[in-house]
Amino acid sequence: MKKAFFFLVAVMLTGIYSVKAQGQGGGGFQRRTVEENVKAVMEKLADLKLDKDQTAKSDTIFTEYFKARDKAMDEMRNGGGGGDRSQMREKFQKLGDDRDAKLKKVFTDAQFKKWKDEIEPSMRPRRPGGGNGGGNN
Repeated sequence: MKKAFFFLVAVMLTGIYSVKAQGQGGGGFQRRTVEENVKAVMEKLADLKLDKDQTAKSDTIFTEYFKARDKAMDEMRNGGGGGDRSQMREKFQKLGDDRDAKLKKVFTDAQFKKWKDEIEPSMRPRRPGGGNGGGNN
């Protein structure tokens, strides 16, 4: 009887631990919504001291960008992207280039330079392992 009880407790603890480790997103993290992403970018753009018109246009540009990016990511996850990493990289690069072309029309030259040199790099997700392919050469 004691063995059955301890076995049941062990199974329950293992189940609880595995569910907790997965998190709500199934991968240990929860994706941010388009609105959350836009809000985060707009907060970082505060350094650019945008006027009302620039702020409104930037908000629209980033909303369109994050919607298109999320759609492309969903296609990739669901197998619609063909599984070719180079094609997906090109697609994401094009999305970023289109976004930047629109931003260049809205920002001054100094604002755009600060966006490209300081703000945009800070928006990229950090990869675990320190980058460089994880090797110590």
